[in-house]
Amino acid sequence: MRIGVCPGSFDPVTNGHVDIFLRASKMFDLVIVAVFHNPNKKPLFTMEERVEMLNLAAKDIANIKVDSFSGLLYDYVLQQNSNFIVRGLRALSDFEYEFQRALLIKKIVPEIETIFMMTSNEYSFVSSSGIKELAKFGGPITGLVPECLEEKITKRIREQS
Repeated sequence: MRIGVCPGSFDPVTNGHVDIFLRASKMFDLVIVAVFHNPNKKPLFTMEERVEMLNLAAKDIANIKVDSFSGLLYDYVLQQNSNFIVRGLRALSDFEYEFQRALLIKKIVPEIETIFMMTSNEYSFVSSSGIKELAKFGGPITGLVPECLEEKITKRIREQS
């Protein structure tokens, strides 16, 4: 079975993320969307809330499993019996950062491959931080986040402002 691990903070999940999940699901028998606990970030949503939101956002993709982890990504990937990391890229700046991370993992665990997927044009400008900023100041996030989560995301962001 070919398993791809798609890690991220997903705080909050965007339509760009879901687009990557859907496209990756056509390449792998199973895609594990793994919410990563990043101690350097102060998330808007708890890990449990992000897992719940991802399950809702990806409910129509049959071969998606949502999970969470903390620690080293390569350890998690190997624990899942995978050798593939799937990363979505929006811009050159994303590539530079992700390329360095991929090379570091490759040096430590040579059998792990990182697959870079370019985002679809319609989501190339969408980021979780951009969504938070837009909603904080009353801007619309319709079409940028999964419709089933739009109200929850908007409410939380405005509560935190």
